[in-house]
Amino acid sequence: MTAIGETSRQRRLLRPTAKVLPEHARVHNRSMVLQHLFHSGPRSRADLARATGLTRVTISDLVGSLLDEGLVDELGSRAEGRPGKPATLVGLRTDAFQIVAVDLADDERMHGAVLDLSGTVLERRSAAVEGRTGAAAVDALLALCRELVAVATQPVIGVGVGSPGVIDPDGTVLQAPNRDWYDLPLAADLGAALRLPVHVGNDANTAALGEFTYGGASGGGLLVLTVGLGVGAGIVLDGALVQGHEHAAGEIGHVTAVDERDDLDGAPLGRPAPCACGRRGCLETVLSVPALRRRTEGLDAPAADAALAAVGRRLGIVLAPVVSALNLSEVVLSGPRELLDGPLREAALATLRERTMPVVSSSLQLRMTSLGEDGALSGAAVLVLSGQLGVT
Repeated sequence: MTAIGETSRQRRLLRPTAKVLPEHARVHNRSMVLQHLFHSGPRSRADLARATGLTRVTISDLVGSLLDEGLVDELGSRAEGRPGKPATLVGLRTDAFQIVAVDLADDERMHGAVLDLSGTVLERRSAAVEGRTGAAAVDALLALCRELVAVATQPVIGVGVGSPGVIDPDGTVLQAPNRDWYDLPLAADLGAALRLPVHVGNDANTAALGEFTYGGASGGGLLVLTVGLGVGAGIVLDGALVQGHEHAAGEIGHVTAVDERDDLDGAPLGRPAPCACGRRGCLETVLSVPALRRRTEGLDAPAADAALAAVGRRLGIVLAPVVSALNLSEVVLSGPRELLDGPLREAALATLRERTMPVVSSSLQLRMTSLGEDGALSGAAVLVLSGQLGVT
C-alpha cells in the first residue's frame, strides 16, 4: 500500500464550476476530503477538519466511510513535539484501485494504459486504427478497453476516453467527422459492454486537464493544441475548463485557414483541401499529422524545415486572435515532436509575436507538452478521478 506523500509531484487544483445543492452535501464533503488527500498527502482528521471547514464529527464519519470503501488507510501516528496523543495520519490508497485510460488522438494507433490513482502508468497497450471509422472503430476501442481491464491488477474504478470531436457532458459524441461518429452515446455504450463507469471527453480537453493537473501548467490562461488525425484545442482559464455554448470550445481545427487566394511561403496552394467536416481549407487540412507528413514526404532536411515553418506561420496567424482575446500565458503543443518541435513551433511563436501587442505576447510560452505521449492519457484518468471520486 502506498499513499501520496508530501514529496509527491505537485498537482494543480481545477476550480469547481457547479453549484453545490444541499442534497449533494455529503457527496461534496466526501470529494473535499479526497481532494485534500490527493493534493496534499496524508493528513490527520484534525488537519482535514481545519482544511475543509467541516466539523470533526463530520470528518470522522466521512473518513470512516472511506476506510470501509478501501479508498483510504490509516498510516500510523505522526511524530509531534507536543504533549498528548499523537495524531493518526490518513492517506489515499493510490495503489488499491486502478484506472483505464485511452487516447484516440493519434491517426495511426489507439493508445491505452492502466494507471494507479496517482497517475502513474502501470501497463500500456495500443491498437492499430487501420482506417476504421464508425461502428468498426467503436469495436476496436471496446476490444482495447477489454484488454486493458483484463491486465489490471486491482479493481478498476472507471474508464476514461479522450476522443476527437464535440462531446457533451454525458459522453455522447455529437460530432467527430474524422471517426464518422455522430450522436454516438460512446460512454453509455462502452459502460454497458464493460460493466464499468465510463467517462468520455474531448481529447484536447483531456490533454489540457492532464497538463493542468500533472504538467505544471499555471491554469491562468492555458491552451493545449492536440495535433493528430485532426487538430483540437483545450482551454483552461482561471482554473476552469472552458466548454463553450454547445460543448465545442476549442474546435480550432475546423476554422477555415486556407482559401483559393492563399499560399504558404509564396507557393500557391490551389483549391483548398477538403476536410472531413465537409468544408475546405480547415486548419487541420494543413496542420494534422497526415497533412504534415504528406507535405514533408520526400523532401531533404532544409526543404522539410521550410515546409514545416510555413505551416507554423499559418498556425500563428490562426492563434493570434485567440491568444489576444483570451490573454493566454501559455500554448502547449501535443503531438509528434519530430513534426511540431523545431521550425513549426518557432515560426508559430514568431508570427504570434508579430501579430499581437507586446503586453500580450512578450511573456507568452509556446512549448511542447511536458508529459510527452502521456498527456492525454493522464487527462483521461482525471476524467475518472473527477467523475468517480470528485477529485480534480
